[in-house]
Amino acid sequence: MTKEEKARLKEERRKAFEAAHPELAAKRKEAEEKKNKVKDKIAKLAENAEELSLTDQEASRREKMEELRKMGIDPFGHAYKRTHESSEIFAQYGGMTAEELNEKNAEVSIAGRIMSKRRMGKLGFMHLLDRDGRIQAVVNERIVGEDIYNLFKMADLGDIIGVKGRVIKTQTGELSIEVHEYTHLSKALRPLPEKYHGLTDKEERYRRRYLDLIMNDDSRRIAILRPRIISAIRHYMDSQGYIEVETPILQPILGGANAKPFITHHNALDKDFYLRIATELPLKRLIVGDLEKVYEIGRVFRNEGMDLKHNPEFTTMEAYCAYSDLSGMMELNENLYESVAMEVFGKTDFEFMGQQISLKAPFKRWNMVDAVKEVTGVDFWQPMSVEDALKLAKEHNVEVEPHQRTVGNIISLFFDQFCEDKIVQPTFIWGHPIEISPLAKKNPDDPRFTQRFELEICGIEMDNAFTELNDPIDQKKRFEAQLEAKKLGDEEASEMDEDYVEALEYGLPPTGGIGFGIDRFVMLLTGCDSIRDVLLFPTMKPREGDSRTAEEKTEPEKSEDQGFFAPNDKIDFTGVKIEPLFADQVDFDTFSKSDFRAVKVKECSAVPKSKKLLKFVLDDGTGTDRIILSGIHAYYEPEELVGKTLIAIVNLPPRSMMGIDSCGMLLSAVNDRNGEEELHLLIVDNHIPAGAKLY
Repeated sequence: MTKEEKARLKEERRKAFEAAHPELAAKRKEAEEKKNKVKDKIAKLAENAEELSLTDQEASRREKMEELRKMGIDPFGHAYKRTHESSEIFAQYGGMTAEELNEKNAEVSIAGRIMSKRRMGKLGFMHLLDRDGRIQAVVNERIVGEDIYNLFKMADLGDIIGVKGRVIKTQTGELSIEVHEYTHLSKALRPLPEKYHGLTDKEERYRRRYLDLIMNDDSRRIAILRPRIISAIRHYMDSQGYIEVETPILQPILGGANAKPFITHHNALDKDFYLRIATELPLKRLIVGDLEKVYEIGRVFRNEGMDLKHNPEFTTMEAYCAYSDLSGMMELNENLYESVAMEVFGKTDFEFMGQQISLKAPFKRWNMVDAVKEVTGVDFWQPMSVEDALKLAKEHNVEVEPHQRTVGNIISLFFDQFCEDKIVQPTFIWGHPIEISPLAKKNPDDPRFTQRFELEICGIEMDNAFTELNDPIDQKKRFEAQLEAKKLGDEEASEMDEDYVEALEYGLPPTGGIGFGIDRFVMLLTGCDSIRDVLLFPTMKPREGDSRTAEEKTEPEKSEDQGFFAPNDKIDFTGVKIEPLFADQVDFDTFSKSDFRAVKVKECSAVPKSKKLLKFVLDDGTGTDRIILSGIHAYYEPEELVGKTLIAIVNLPPRSMMGIDSCGMLLSAVNDRNGEEELHLLIVDNHIPAGAKLY
């Protein structure tokens, strides 16, 4: 076939496709037009890049910057001496009348960002924002003179200025500064977001936290409260005789918790190190060294998913006390919560996750096995084999991984699935099975269980504490059991730490220890539902293009309007194996009963306490959200799937997993590559509407 014949055939196929699919053809035409407009825009930008890259407002602000320079004023000025912050002015003078203020004739100097501005002839008003809040400044041309008043008129919202003047109350009763001196400090070259609609997208707020802090009083309030809360924690721990210490972030051995680590390489030593997943083992070495009472507040790092309660790097406090035990740690925990709440807020009642929570000690104690028995009727106090426990798990639709095939793990899975969401008020869940507590001391009355507790509030784990295991022989056996779990696929199992075992052989006194999640505690005290709201810089998925190499950046951008279509890349399928095709055939009547639909991902999050499951909230075209759970967390992070179009079978009966009904199944392609399983979720063209049926 000649080139001309091929071109003619291609054109005939295109016309036939457009005739059969006029809506899709129209969308493609629209996308092509947009693409051409973008090309035209790029050409114009090339002609005059600097001018066209600025909005009208930005250009105006740069002109004013040059005007300031002509006036002999540095647009980006120097230090300014303040006598007060806004909160101090309100505290000192807010209760006075206008007459009392006139008589007082108090003069102050403040500085801040212009957040609002209005003029009435020769009288101007503006609100200045500093760290503590806003205060009004009144600029009167009669007082400051024409030159200064013109400088005020030239100012933009977002500019930073300093003013000196007299504290007054206006005719409306608003506490204000009557400006006598006006100093320009810093020019804002970009306009602030519009007050009510400019920075409402949460993702954008987290990425540009500097703007969020300017525009949102609540974000600034939380940013200021967090260090006050941490200071109050230190005050309490210091008052109890604990010594604050620092331990290494780079660790040669993985230990102290069950979590997947980040790995980095030390060039000088030519050795891989882990970023610490916990501070436990170094701190307990210090107890062996007779420091007796130690604590550390610091960052730990876990290479796991991100959701409302998890961030890969987060702040903990771990504390260890010689000659203490589980009961001592419970007392420390509840007294610490109450003390910090009273020091920072002057109260112990807070609203969290839509519930009224009391932090007044003492907290409720609830044994894990008793909790499972109370909620499900299953009695794990009775001696049973692994087979018996697996049978109970199957009867109650509890999913058990290969490395979880022990009675202790199954007890924990039962608790997670049936009991955790029943907890609202602060509750110590104690008596964890030995299989899930490699560093906790056995219960002398029942060695199947340990002297361990977790503090839960609103179904969220806040703290984790033990009577510490101080038997080096038992500890070594536990490490060996963890190595076996790792062989069975538990990526979070601990490694053997011979040096720690050796330290125990020198003698660890009876010790109580606790790990305390500071980020979640701040969430509780500030009423936040997401951990990202209490972290100034939460971990975010890079924007498209942020992390590409220079070579990749030379490739043309793919427009969203192109849907899913893109040139085929050359892909190496070496080492790939697929399952054999089924020999059994399915008749058309049976196949036609399966209802396959396109679904749009509205929300996606990790299922708490599950290493595999992601929870999808889907638009299936019916107008009612569909929930589907899928065990693909090892292959995808939740945030990368939001907005995608997937394929689901929607007429399967609901199946309960981790206490959540999953209504359908998402389709994936699975293969083996060099002995490792690969999974690819079927992500299709975004032009396909939600609910479209597959034939």
